[in-house]
Amino acid sequence: MAGRIEDYALIGDLQTAALVGKDGSVDWLCLPRFDSPSCFAGLLGDRRHGAWRIAPATGGECTRRRYLGDSLVLESLWATPDGTVRIIDFMPQRDRAPQLVRIVEGVSGTVPMRGELRLRFNYGRVHPWVRRTEHHRVAVAGPDSAWLRVPTGVHTYGEDGTTASDFTVSAGDQVPFVLTWQPSHLHAPPRADSVQALASTLDGWERWASDCHYDGEWHRAVLRSLITLKALAYEPTGGIVAAPTASLPEVLGGERNWDYRFCWLRDSSLTLSALLRGGFREEAAAWRKWLLRAIAGDPGDLQAVYGVAGERGLPEIEADWLPGYDGSTPVRFGNVAVRQLQLDVYGEVVDTMHLALQAGIPMERQVWSLLRTLMAYLEKHWTEPDEGLWEVRGARRHFVHSKVMAWVAADRALKMAELTGLPAPVDRWREMRDAVHADVCENGVDRRRGLFVQDYGGQDLDAATLFVVKSGFLPPDDPRVVRTVDAVRTGLDHGGLIRRYSVGSPADGLPGNEGAFLACSFWLADALGAIGRTGEARDLFVRLVSLGNDVGLLAEEWDPHSGRQLGNMPQAFSHVALVNSAFELAARHPEQG
Repeated sequence: MAGRIEDYALIGDLQTAALVGKDGSVDWLCLPRFDSPSCFAGLLGDRRHGAWRIAPATGGECTRRRYLGDSLVLESLWATPDGTVRIIDFMPQRDRAPQLVRIVEGVSGTVPMRGELRLRFNYGRVHPWVRRTEHHRVAVAGPDSAWLRVPTGVHTYGEDGTTASDFTVSAGDQVPFVLTWQPSHLHAPPRADSVQALASTLDGWERWASDCHYDGEWHRAVLRSLITLKALAYEPTGGIVAAPTASLPEVLGGERNWDYRFCWLRDSSLTLSALLRGGFREEAAAWRKWLLRAIAGDPGDLQAVYGVAGERGLPEIEADWLPGYDGSTPVRFGNVAVRQLQLDVYGEVVDTMHLALQAGIPMERQVWSLLRTLMAYLEKHWTEPDEGLWEVRGARRHFVHSKVMAWVAADRALKMAELTGLPAPVDRWREMRDAVHADVCENGVDRRRGLFVQDYGGQDLDAATLFVVKSGFLPPDDPRVVRTVDAVRTGLDHGGLIRRYSVGSPADGLPGNEGAFLACSFWLADALGAIGRTGEARDLFVRLVSLGNDVGLLAEEWDPHSGRQLGNMPQAFSHVALVNSAFELAARHPEQG
């Protein structure tokens, strides 16, 4: 079976990513893109569905692991009775074909090793035909081929659908394995220099990370989060995926299993806000170009989610041949959220444009034209119900968060008009901003309790209502804000953290439960700091950072009962929230950073 969700580390090449377990097994990899079918799907079943394990023949988990410097190069070390060995896993930023490189190095003694490669294309469904060439072991099925290059002296052999290898490493030995994917009609890929690839990969990440603007107390956690967010960017187009995985459950054994390998406008916008705060501007410029291409056309056709190249059709299917992570079914690929109306995304997109402008990225006329088009549509439709931030599968509602983000869109559009002097219907935007504000304060508040609720006329709580203070919609000393923060903290409590909303509410539309939502818990820390409870904010932030795994990665949720991470891994939302919370703490405690 797959390891615990928090047992996995991420490697990637800015076009796709793999998850590597503590036991030396690569259990998830989609090629050639984040959203392509997988060649390793053991994460959603077992190794029969695709995996590549290299480890000491005695088995077991590594003794310790780390990323080398400020990079996405993973080092795993095993201390065995026979000696010590380490494996360096990475994916070089590609020139042509994607590669996964695994270098086995002897540190001390002589250690017997075992390698097992099970390639299963199309999400574990297709067993390839494997043949041997002079330099490679080649697996072919339909349009896919994978070429494994092994060093001279390492013998490989077929064993029950597996390409196996048994070898030993002594101190000073270096044994590289290189797996290359390419379309099956192409000839053999050129020979890779693994040592050179390692050096250039390390150098590329280190140079990128050196631009980080955050140097406070939480530098390691913030920079690791920023590196993770960068790893979720699809470099050829500028699109940013919400996570590199699909169908990791929000509760073990449950059905809340979604495919996050796509570009949500909301998640992408929030990711860019964190990267911009960290000092990284190129990603914002690339994403803005992606946005222009993706949403070109009728603004009424705006989707909440797109493919990494701007694809609009992302049909959701259930993969009944996969047993699911820890028996969590159904396993879903694709996402029906593509058909949902989520009005809050207009606010996130416009807010990110505003942040980019503040960061010194010029406002191009075509971008301004896009903004005006989006605003014209929102002016007409902000009064409508939608599926909201959480993509509920119940009936559409007037979600308070969606309305607040409509206010954000108008507010930030006005500020950009003032900053740039570009032509804009500022009177209409100001009228809309005031109308949304009045509407939310009239209909989004439970008058008996004097606090904001999930949707108009409802009673349920929602962590997204914390945006009434995070967005500047109301000042932090407003009594309704303080009561909302207190109510969310207690009413959505789940082991000292918080759920995102009242699970089982009429808006939810799904059976079952879920864990504490990490991003929402960071939002609570921000809100506590805003209303003056800085000690409580810091304590909560410290606890949340401690929930990261041994290499600093966060999934979507946390189960306080079992002490396990839940949901897709690593999750952009969680790392964005960590970065922003660290900057908020630094602003309130400059001496601590």
